[in-house]
Amino acid sequence: MSASASVTARRLAAAALAAGALVSVAALPASAADHRPARPVVEISAVQADSPGRDDRSNRSLNKEWVELTNTTRQSVNLDGWTLSDDSGHRYTFNHYRLAGRATVRIHTGVGRDTRTDLYQDRRAYVWNNDRDTATLRNDHGRFIDDQSWGHRRGGRH
Repeated sequence: MSASASVTARRLAAAALAAGALVSVAALPASAADHRPARPVVEISAVQADSPGRDDRSNRSLNKEWVELTNTTRQSVNLDGWTLSDDSGHRYTFNHYRLAGRATVRIHTGVGRDTRTDLYQDRRAYVWNNDRDTATLRNDHGRFIDDQSWGHRRGGRH
């Protein structure tokens, strides 16, 4: 083998190794996507989509429809600008609210006075469909945090 052929062979081998390294690095995110994401700091812990009793659109009935969020850490979380939405595009935006560590807040559909443990969307109509819907929580940057579904074929979280 001549010297120039030897140099060419080494260059080809180096290029092949570099290409193989690039392919393996590009494949890493795909395999990482197979793993479930870490448990969210704030999660949808309960949903009461079908308010008990008659659906008469009274404020009492509307406030028996709710979604609960729980902070799973010891640190408080600023929810200002976070949103809670349904499949139909109804959206509630948190305004100047901080969820204490290991605390739960209930977001009611109807009208009421906000407290540390209860927030109100101040709506005059139901938001959550009784038969099927999805409650989706997003942070102030619009990034997905958690969701809870009911009545869908697979049911539960997805």
